[in-house]
Amino acid sequence: MNVVSMALSVHCRVWVLVREFPLWCVASFGQFVNPPLRSHLPERGIFLPPAFVKLIFLTEMTGLYAQWMDGWERKLATRDTNRVVRQFEWGTEWLHKVGYPECPAQTNGNARACVADFVSAALRNSERFFAYQQPVDYQLRDGRLTFTSPVQSGYPQNDVVPNLWFPAEKDRGRALVVLPQWNSDAAGHVGLARLLNRFGISALRMTMAYHAERKPPELERADYHVSSNVGRTIHACRQSVIDARACIDWLAAQGYRRIGILGTSLGSCVAFIAAAHDPRVRVGIFNHVSMYFSDVVWTGLSTQNVRQGFGDTVSQEELRRYWSVISPASYLDRLPGRDLQSLLVWARHDSTFLPEYSQQVLKSFREMKLPHRVFTLPCGHYTTGQFPFNLMDGLAMCRFAWRHL
Repeated sequence: MNVVSMALSVHCRVWVLVREFPLWCVASFGQFVNPPLRSHLPERGIFLPPAFVKLIFLTEMTGLYAQWMDGWERKLATRDTNRVVRQFEWGTEWLHKVGYPECPAQTNGNARACVADFVSAALRNSERFFAYQQPVDYQLRDGRLTFTSPVQSGYPQNDVVPNLWFPAEKDRGRALVVLPQWNSDAAGHVGLARLLNRFGISALRMTMAYHAERKPPELERADYHVSSNVGRTIHACRQSVIDARACIDWLAAQGYRRIGILGTSLGSCVAFIAAAHDPRVRVGIFNHVSMYFSDVVWTGLSTQNVRQGFGDTVSQEELRRYWSVISPASYLDRLPGRDLQSLLVWARHDSTFLPEYSQQVLKSFREMKLPHRVFTLPCGHYTTGQFPFNLMDGLAMCRFAWRHL
């Protein structure tokens, strides 16, 4: 790293700390910030001289901060060298396993129409599509809760759901189901669960389908949850949604009545669909948001290997229709009238959940007058997990849960 790059990196980090850092060390820029930007700034803070404020805003306007952030995002995104481009498959045999709606395992060259018909029928009765039999084999031992997934994939490892239980002292009946991001390991969001405990909220951290110890032996990554196999991706998302609802069942059986759900990235999509279909959820915290599952896969930096697997077989518009059954946009109309407080977190420089797609979610919530708050991160997708953004994000989510659950 040359001197200029080092100076830029230090300058931008200082810019973040003084302008964006929440709760205790952020300046109050009321008279300097336009109203659209003011919504994600804290109500109080230390006063900074106008000249300094203008200097750090000049940094943003000249694009230096965005340039630095983009470089950091790409550096983090390219650390993993085990991404695989998998062959495109319709995966109708996976839809056949669901049972409802009906879909033949062998489509005799008519897979495109079969998938489209399946999705249309599932959307007409999503309550039935996401229906399940509650597990009867919950086992809690040494902070580890396990149960058999109500959805069977045929992979023994994947069909047992491991969870980590973090009870808080004096939680007053408040608990959150926590769903980490795509390809998270067994330690993903453990720190966040412990931070929730500091706010007096118990946390049940769930491992989603095909992640961590649920991965079949042939996988290095959670490729079977998000892949160029259309049907398997639908099946995997449905399994994770139902597993999350089974976690809610367990919390309710323990006497919890103030239940919420928190998800990051892929976990945000799963959490949203679970919340939309489960009226017991009173708080939804959606960390990175997009209306359509397919748009993230098609345009995101972290999913380009999946995008390559589709080739020219389907278009972005077609995939949006096929995966609409696992997209938040399809279930927004289930939220009006619900006692559900939502936090929508988006990142201004997100390279995976592109800001234009996040803005669609924010606009829909505003137009539908759904109870919600918005928290804007001044970083990207991968950098959300880096200091100071990880702390900013975690504190914002915990504070929201503490206030509304």
